[in-house]
Amino acid sequence: MKKWHNEPPDWKHQEQTLSVTSGLKTDFWRKTHYGFIRDNGHFYYQEVTGNFRADVKIIGKYEVLYDQAGLMIRENDLTWLKCGIEFVNDVQYASAVVTRDYSDWSVVQLPQNTAYLWLRLERFEGAVEVKYSLDGEQYTMLRLAYLSEAQTLQVGPMCASPEREGFQVVFEDFQITPLIDV
Repeated sequence: MKKWHNEPPDWKHQEQTLSVTSGLKTDFWRKTHYGFIRDNGHFYYQEVTGNFRADVKIIGKYEVLYDQAGLMIRENDLTWLKCGIEFVNDVQYASAVVTRDYSDWSVVQLPQNTAYLWLRLERFEGAVEVKYSLDGEQYTMLRLAYLSEAQTLQVGPMCASPEREGFQVVFEDFQITPLIDV
């Protein structure tokens, strides 16, 4: 069963498509030098136990600073990872934030602003590997990070708009596949 952590003001889930319009000044972030904590972004999750792969295609109307959409893996408000596209100074970046009480942020500028991005997360024990693709075929690793040893985590699409409301994003073909231990 899927649930919302901070349900957005406008959303629709139909077959393999989730459409979301963000609320006002939403984000996920903890501490660091920015001096604030935010846990009011939109996250449509299901609980997953064990090792898995999560895939999704993201289509967003990135227009305002820090508009963001992607995937999230979350144990609780202190331990989570979000990744996807983040819009900074009119440029789209493949972005990953790993939070274990404090958030860090790593980005790679995309070759051009794109209408679509595919994301793939693979969780194996305590580690998570983040990959992105511009064509849905060839994936590039963005991040490999330790996250949590918890057996069950929340996983699903996330979006936020720290500087506004009304960011529109569509998630297509979200799926979770169990990974066999090797």
